[in-house]
Amino acid sequence: MNTCRFDTLLIANRGEIALRIIRACHKLGLRAVAVYSDADADSPHVRAADAAVRLGPAPAADSYLNVAALLSAAARAGAGAIHPGYGFLAENAEFARACAAAGLIFVGPSPGAIAAMGDKRAARRLAAGLGLPVLPGYDGPAQDEATLTGEAARIGYPLMVKAAAGGGGRGMRLVNGPEELAAALAGARREAAAAFGNGDLLLERAVPRPRHVEVQVFGDNHGHVLHLGERECSVQRRHQKVIEESPSPVVSPALRAELGAAAVALAAAVGYSGAGTVEFLLDEAGRFTFLEMNTRLQVEHPVTELVTGIDLVEWQLRVAAGEALPWTQEEITLTGHAIEARLYAEDPAAGFQPTGGDVLLWQPPAGQGVRVDDGIHTGSIIGGHYDPLLAKIIAAGPTRADALRHLGRALADTVLLGLTTNLAYLRAVVAHPDFAAPDALSTRFLEESLPGWRPSVAPAERAVALIAVALAQWPQPSAGQLGYWRNNPGRPPPRRYRVGDETAEVTLRPVPHAPGCFTAALSPDETPRAVALVARDGIPRAAERVINPRYNLDLTLDGLRRRVVLVAAGDDWWAQTADGPLRITALPLLPEPSRAAGAGGSLRAPLPGTVLAVLVKVGESVAEGQPLVKLEAMKMEYTIRAAAAGVVEVIYHVPGDNVAADALLIHVGAV
Repeated sequence: MNTCRFDTLLIANRGEIALRIIRACHKLGLRAVAVYSDADADSPHVRAADAAVRLGPAPAADSYLNVAALLSAAARAGAGAIHPGYGFLAENAEFARACAAAGLIFVGPSPGAIAAMGDKRAARRLAAGLGLPVLPGYDGPAQDEATLTGEAARIGYPLMVKAAAGGGGRGMRLVNGPEELAAALAGARREAAAAFGNGDLLLERAVPRPRHVEVQVFGDNHGHVLHLGERECSVQRRHQKVIEESPSPVVSPALRAELGAAAVALAAAVGYSGAGTVEFLLDEAGRFTFLEMNTRLQVEHPVTELVTGIDLVEWQLRVAAGEALPWTQEEITLTGHAIEARLYAEDPAAGFQPTGGDVLLWQPPAGQGVRVDDGIHTGSIIGGHYDPLLAKIIAAGPTRADALRHLGRALADTVLLGLTTNLAYLRAVVAHPDFAAPDALSTRFLEESLPGWRPSVAPAERAVALIAVALAQWPQPSAGQLGYWRNNPGRPPPRRYRVGDETAEVTLRPVPHAPGCFTAALSPDETPRAVALVARDGIPRAAERVINPRYNLDLTLDGLRRRVVLVAAGDDWWAQTADGPLRITALPLLPEPSRAAGAGGSLRAPLPGTVLAVLVKVGESVAEGQPLVKLEAMKMEYTIRAAAAGVVEVIYHVPGDNVAADALLIHVGAV
């Protein structure tokens, strides 16, 4: 850096943003110091830093929100500056003041600018005073229910109830009519108080189908403020962003200049320095209104970096060190298009509830125009203490269509096995035809275009995954599994798996004199399939004890060659399919009759033949040894008997059916 006011930076954050800041430090020749909680002791950002300091236990209040611990860590590490990242203390004016009092440079705006914009009511009043359009609303100090109810009637419905402090969709409620207001006020106040320590609210008229567009601003300590274009952030769930892009596909050069001028005027009014974002709503007619200002770096900053060619984190550090911005507004240009998808540990099919678990395998994509900002590695443990953001997949290209194509490919190439994430959901969003038509985007896009979304794996993909798991387990059953009773001893037993709510059986038979070649049959279809295992990497030798072994299988199924990535964790297997991750649980092999203890089981044809008679009905109780099916094969009659007492659950064939060897005939459940 041209002006050096510090040579060591402490990063008061974690995960992917901490890694992003570390890279910027090393680019500039600065020493990067990480901090971590007990839950993050082995995290990638700790490994990548030049030094790291423990803050405390996993809860954020005891670690990443502990101001005293952060200042102590900075002193111990010899840091001259602190970068807050985003989240945690990034928009906390008191933290910025505490840094200054400790003689540390806070990489961000002044405490006064943070405070001025951090209260949405004050920011709204300032914006209106500067001539920025604002929605009809109430931002006064009175917070009693009677006042808010009266103001809501004046504003009209629908309206938004918002937390006066903070952001990220917390403390926000859409109210469609007066009967919903009391519950919305109470819920928003509770959530705001818990998240930000401030339960104050404001009211604003709701825009029915708005677009969310934000402008990246940047200031220095020499009186310069400019903007770096806009980002489209309309694709949201629960008021939280999922996919962002730059530039917005509906913002014209004239509208960009108007939005940018408004954003710069607001930032300049508070003497803003560093990176910040001014957010707006666009109605269906293209009119914009001020929403709020975020006084920090945004999660979605990479899309701006890719279209402007400006490293925002690098310039945060340069500005904090005293440098002036080297550009005029006219020199800032947007080239091409960039789109970012946020990969979360969450279950979209369960209301986007956060999930957790072990990252058994993480293979980020690489390719044309693709960038990945992540904070995980294979072996990471995802708990419930912090934001569920795992990584950001970003793609760029000369046009929006190019960027979208690159992003679709990148999401298809992303492998994250071991826990439920929104990866398949992101792929569905990007592939949706309405997403390619930018006029269709609004903050209601997801609820309108993907209502009731559920993950789905095509039957062909499911079959490939099941066969791959069976091949990975070949030739020995897992330790502790029991043998399988059948009428034709010597044939390989089928392996049993649970996929979702269903149970499947896979039978592999080696082809004589053809190493690596099998015929495979999956219940209940039983159609023989030709399988050739071309190559397998990662399968441990029998003498090795490997925790969560990984497998890369190249196999040919009915003439089509495929690569399947698998990872095992106990009885659970995770397979990467063309439709996304699939969890497969290995079940015990069906027991032999001497060990049955009342269990029934599936009975199979001892050899190819014709069903002569079915002697029982579904739901019928049968005794051990009772005749169930008569089969004719090789001009002889065979009787298939119950292995143990039980109840007939499924009959797979009727008299006259021709069946293959080992075909499922009947399933008897336990009594």
